[in-house]
Amino acid sequence: MSEIFCIFAPIIRNIMNEYIVTSRNNGTTRMGSPYCNLRVCNLEEELSLAVWDVAPDNPPAVGQLVSFVSIQNNDGKRSARKGDMRVGDMAAPGHPFYDLLPRPIGRERWDATIANLQSMCRQSPLCGMIGEVAEKLYPAYAQYPAATSIHHAFRGGLLNHTYQMLHMLEGIASYMPYPVRVDHCTLAILFHDYGKVKTYTYDGESQPESSLLGHIYISAVALQKELERREVPTAEVERIVHIVLSHHGMKEWGSPVLPCSQEAMLVHMLDNLSAKSDTIENSAEMEYVGALGTRVVK
Repeated sequence: MSEIFCIFAPIIRNIMNEYIVTSRNNGTTRMGSPYCNLRVCNLEEELSLAVWDVAPDNPPAVGQLVSFVSIQNNDGKRSARKGDMRVGDMAAPGHPFYDLLPRPIGRERWDATIANLQSMCRQSPLCGMIGEVAEKLYPAYAQYPAATSIHHAFRGGLLNHTYQMLHMLEGIASYMPYPVRVDHCTLAILFHDYGKVKTYTYDGESQPESSLLGHIYISAVALQKELERREVPTAEVERIVHIVLSHHGMKEWGSPVLPCSQEAMLVHMLDNLSAKSDTIENSAEMEYVGALGTRVVK
């Protein structure tokens, strides 16, 4: 009997290496016990694990140093007990791990891509709006995550995710097999996740608006108001707002409508590509990722 138990028992890894916390989100078990999901890394490896009995106001915070006495590995799902975690200081500039923290892109890269997209739709009356909106949104997006976990789940991740989509649009628009309205796509990308400024805190905790309205609705309404304030024709407003409403691509993924235009399909694909490529990049070797339905191979 003891031999059978050993086969099915979780693998326990004894470890005292130091890591830096790069992302955190909190949860509650079905029994009501708090826990946190951490992503940690050092110069040699990256791990994702749940730490049991850690309340939302307990350390560690993103940027803090941690080590573990032991980590359980149950079929690729790593976990540790609160008592097996050692929490250190915040990593300061100059620490070897400090540069491992994900950070929002610089303003110059954002401005360069916006300027190039404006040049691609210079004849559009919406060109000026693109510049004004991008100027307004940069500071806010640089403070918020794009998700509570999975992709771009760090302060400023919303900026990086939006920038990746804009930058890919900048490269692919001219090579599309069929014409697309770059101005429509650009404005929709700028607003597609705007609602996350309302549904998350800086640290990625969900707010009541997330359940009451959802970020897609909030984003679409904000974009519609901006377009109507500039007296954009109703038919054009509907086509641009449709891109935001459909950017998740499927109703099962939260889109109230499905993409039904070239622009909507393109923006959905760019959103999916940015999110999933970031997920793979920031997952550990052979880590099972539910959003992908498979293990990640580096």
